Amino acid sequence: MIMNRRIIEQFLLMLFLCLSYAGVRGTKLPSQEDLELEKRLKLLNKPAIKTIKTKYDDIYDCVDFYKQPAFDHPLLKNHNYHPQIKPTSFMKESDSTISTSQRLPRTGLPVGGCPVGTVPIRRTTKEDLIRHKLLPSQEDVMVNSSLTHKENSIYSKRRRYKPLQGYKLAIANTRGYPSDKFGGAAMTTSVYNPHVEGQQSSACRLKLINGANMIQVGWRVDPTLYGDNATRLFIHFQDGENACFNLLCPAFVLINPEVAIDGAFDIVSQRGGKVYEIGLSINWDQNEGNWWLFYTETNTPIGFWPREVFDDFDYFATSVQWGGVVYSPPGIPEPPMGSSFLPIKDVNYDGYCRNITLLSDKGDYIDTGDLLFYLDAPNLYDVRFSGDYLEHTMFYGGPGGL
Repeated sequence: MIMNRRIIEQFLLMLFLCLSYAGVRGTKLPSQEDLELEKRLKLLNKPAIKTIKTKYDDIYDCVDFYKQPAFDHPLLKNHNYHPQIKPTSFMKESDSTISTSQRLPRTGLPVGGCPVGTVPIRRTTKEDLIRHKLLPSQEDVMVNSSLTHKENSIYSKRRRYKPLQGYKLAIANTRGYPSDKFGGAAMTTSVYNPHVEGQQSSACRLKLINGANMIQVGWRVDPTLYGDNATRLFIHFQDGENACFNLLCPAFVLINPEVAIDGAFDIVSQRGGKVYEIGLSINWDQNEGNWWLFYTETNTPIGFWPREVFDDFDYFATSVQWGGVVYSPPGIPEPPMGSSFLPIKDVNYDGYCRNITLLSDKGDYIDTGDLLFYLDAPNLYDVRFSGDYLEHTMFYGGPGGL
């Protein structure tokens, strides 16, 4: 009995030592994936001159203008951009107003934002990078013929799409003539907080396209991207196979120390109640060739996509879109879009884009009364156009698959 007890004690001691050794080895030898994540974090998170924490627990580092992520791009190593750089032109917003609407404050940062000469960069965590691996592939670009055209809810023409892989659209779109050359576009859009879960997302965006190149801006609810269900400002960039949201890759040069590119909106519209909106525009600078992003209500420049980061987007876009897009993984019902209800052409109840504006590649204003509308899930969403006093306004949205 005593011998058996000693054998058992020795066995337990050896087991303990082996497990302890394995544990020590595990702490000393992180996995290759961990090493790659740490390397990525070091590249994204620059040294901070000042740190700001928001009510959403976001941490923004006020980074020296010259050390922001954009300048990690190999083609921007010898740039001559500076914190006081200004666009040479901007798009004037229409005088039309909607009395029920109210402009939202700039996103994410307390009054004052970052010091002059710095820009706010949202600090990325390891959990963010792990979650970002679940982001879906990008939307495919429209191809061939005309979009679905809606007049009085009657379909006339259809446009073929590549498979959208879980995306659903309700948008206004330029007609796609071979001669189309656009140097800018704008919208003022109501901001809502449609309910999404898991890997679903729901957004409203202004999108400019030229071949495999694309830039877009708008608001977005996306737990996979942000880690929460807040409605946030977003930008997105695509140059061929390279694509990313916000400042997660070297592309967009931020110049405004008070604007958080991926900041959350403190207040959003309530259907049938107070409506809140933002005005956004993208302008091509004819002198420098950069694509500038503005808050249109005050013509406030936020930053720009430099001409150097594109293969074939130096002078103009060939297609422009306004409106809603949602994503849901295969087998999961689609989320709500816009105000989460089908539009009834009422600004108090619908998601909308108004003050829809287009510029030619020469900087001239283009009539937007000739837009087409695309809808690929008419049982879930709708898109409508107003021809009355709400000129240049499109309404969109719906409950999704519930």
